[in-house]
Amino acid sequence: MNTQKLINIALQGVDNLGYRLDQFGITGKVNRHNIAAFLMAEQKHLEGEWDSIQAKVDRRRSQLEHVVQFVESRADAVISPVLARVNRFRASQ
Repeated sequence: MNTQKLINIALQGVDNLGYRLDQFGITGKVNRHNIAAFLMAEQKHLEGEWDSIQAKVDRRRSQLEHVVQFVESRADAVISPVLARVNRFRASQ
C-alpha cells in the first residue's frame, strides 16, 4: 500500500470522526483542516525550539573555545620559563 492511500484513509477517518462528533453535538472543530493547521503550528513551534537549542549550544561552544584559548595562552606563559630552565639545566650537565 502506498503512502498516499494511507494518508487518504487517515484523512477520511478524521472526517468521519468529526462528522460523528458533530452529529452528537460535541464539536464541529474536528476536521482535516483544523488538524492540519494544528500540526503546522506545532511544527513551527518545534522548529523554534530546535533553533533555540542550537543557539544555546553554539553559545556554550563559543564560551568553551574562549576558555580553552585563555588556558592555552596562560599555559604557554607558565610552561615556557619552566622549559627554558630545564633546557639550561640539561645543557649544563
